[in-house]
Amino acid sequence: MYLIYSFFLLIALCIYFPLYLVRLRISKNESLHISERLGARIPLGKKDGKSLWIHAVSVGEVMSLQNLIKEIKQNHPDWNVYFSTLTNSGFEVAKKKLKNIDELFYLPFDFKFIVRRFFKNIRPSLFILNESEFWPHLIREARRFTDGVILVNGRISSSSYKRYRFLRVFTKRILDNIDLFLVQTEQDQKRLEKMGASPARIKVAGNLKAEINLKEISEKDLSNMKKELNLSDRYKTVVAGSTRKGEDKILLKAFSKALSERKDIRFIIAPRHMNRVSEIMNCCETLRLKAVKKTSLYKEKEWEVLILDTIGELARIYAVADCAFIGGSLIPWGGQNLLEPAFYQKPIFFGPHMDNFAYFAHVFVESGGAKTVKSEKELINIFIFKDENRLYDMGKKAKQTLNSLQGATRETLQAVESRMP
Repeated sequence: MYLIYSFFLLIALCIYFPLYLVRLRISKNESLHISERLGARIPLGKKDGKSLWIHAVSVGEVMSLQNLIKEIKQNHPDWNVYFSTLTNSGFEVAKKKLKNIDELFYLPFDFKFIVRRFFKNIRPSLFILNESEFWPHLIREARRFTDGVILVNGRISSSSYKRYRFLRVFTKRILDNIDLFLVQTEQDQKRLEKMGASPARIKVAGNLKAEINLKEISEKDLSNMKKELNLSDRYKTVVAGSTRKGEDKILLKAFSKALSERKDIRFIIAPRHMNRVSEIMNCCETLRLKAVKKTSLYKEKEWEVLILDTIGELARIYAVADCAFIGGSLIPWGGQNLLEPAFYQKPIFFGPHMDNFAYFAHVFVESGGAKTVKSEKELINIFIFKDENRLYDMGKKAKQTLNSLQGATRETLQAVESRMP
């Protein structure tokens, strides 16, 4: 089975490599880091102390591990933490946010001979996967060369579940190499069991993303941030975070219609991918909205729409919002993280497609801290701020709900400590 998998992986690389070369190297001027992923530069393991290799895919997964890594280094300063990521954006965020790690590198291509070289060099005592990164050779070699393999913050989306169930025979063989599954919800636990994982090795530990540790913003800081953004206190502001292709236009149209009813409103939109900034600018021009990019804001005096064209700033920008909208939810994408605006006590809105964060969406709606938007009229009403007292109350409930979800970091740390040889 592993030989068949390797064959198809090689074919997939041959097919998709030219596409990624055009998309990343030529269109976005980003490196593919081919030599690193082929093992040309492998971090060297340190002779002293125990070590962990932790892997996370991209930005959201990296951010969710901040507290855990901080706790590991505080409690065990002699442990060496090696950290890998898959995407360029994830790598950049890890470089900025994970100050305590010892080595940062890109995940190698999932071929046995490459992966094995990484394990032989790094010599980790434990290998830790985040969420649902089931790379067959990576996990198999981790089982051979470490004292334990742990999945933390485990999550099985509905689409992944269907795919894994279809390949259950092969999936079970992969899952058998994982010693412990720490999952977010009981639904994730049930899905893993049906995929072939042993119930004895699965534990519901909560969601590490709920343990966000953002900077508290004082009134003075908030005032300075608004000055930096040329945002007057007289404006009511909606921040839409991590928007996807297909919903920017919907949001901008709703804002444009709201602007005809109320002039003291402003809109900050943060696309999930920076290559769509020009597209959003064009849409604003079509709708005759005064738009400016964050990176060129110093050249402008006034704006109606601010486009956040930087990486890693969204969480901080939520602090200036009077209301937050979660992107990826107006289209069948699955939504994005809604916890950052909750941390800053903001009322939260999202569309009907929150499958990837279904548990959080349900909990926040039930508590009154969030609301699902199902029509254009409801979307326009977000920008109009009709009932400001109700919105303030929603923000307080969002913060209270977030506080009630704490505890996953402690559970995960205890599990890691108990399995460290």
